[in-house]
Amino acid sequence: MAKIEIDADSGYCFGVVTAIRKAEEELEKSGSLFCLGDIVHNSDEVERLRRKGLKTITHNDLHRLHDVKVLLRAHGEPPSTYRIAANNNIEVIDATCPVVLQLQRRIKQAYDEAAALPLRPLFIIYGKEGHAEVNGLVGQTDGEAIVIQSEEDLDSVDLNRDILLYSQTTKSPEGFAAIVEAIKCRKTKGSFQYFDTICRQVSGRMSKIREFATSHEAVVFVSGSKSSNGKVLFAQCLEANPHSMHVSNTADIDLDKLRDAATIGICGATSTPRWLMNEIMDYLTTNLHNDF
Repeated sequence: MAKIEIDADSGYCFGVVTAIRKAEEELEKSGSLFCLGDIVHNSDEVERLRRKGLKTITHNDLHRLHDVKVLLRAHGEPPSTYRIAANNNIEVIDATCPVVLQLQRRIKQAYDEAAALPLRPLFIIYGKEGHAEVNGLVGQTDGEAIVIQSEEDLDSVDLNRDILLYSQTTKSPEGFAAIVEAIKCRKTKGSFQYFDTICRQVSGRMSKIREFATSHEAVVFVSGSKSSNGKVLFAQCLEANPHSMHVSNTADIDLDKLRDAATIGICGATSTPRWLMNEIMDYLTTNLHNDF
């Protein structure tokens, strides 16, 4: 029989925990709540909360709503979202992660202070284009910040201007360091300041998840397809243990790839609920052990 273990360090980060707690508290009181975007990048958890009364809306929907309560998830929002809410008499339940909120304020302060300069520095965000957190960060610069996802993106950037570089909080430290070095190598004039604004609770999981992956013959990594953090962490798993599979839920599990493993590890992203990993464990325990 295979020994199956859930990684104790996997699961929600504190920002996601807070957002879901706030949603559930409001749902217990009123039975209904709007959330701007998926509360977490995990469709199974979104569906669980939908059954409790959480209604996911888009920014276009926000313009049309009046006199309601809307939860802002951990990813954060640009200033324009708060203005729309105020104009429409929307009560905001703000669940922005404290780490993200601190970064927003930091960028906003730097942007406002730079207004007095003859030429404002170029603000660059290392992150995923279109990601909710990144949209919120760009919003602190009135939409002027440039988003880069790879070194190739620097080809179209004027690197001879003064530059301030920040990172999306869930990016990898290694990726950020590579961007820093690439800018240094290409830059011939102007100043360059960079700020490692990666959340250490998230980045610290990378080394831990590698250790967990190498301690098992096979690994089942659980996360939603929309999770950026999930993609980063699964890449770490796969590099550490080629017998790793990425699943969203039990329907994605290929049991044939696990039958010969003596030990199986189950882990996940910062957006993966503990109940879902427990469900995966129960499924494996029932279906693999029935083979004997």
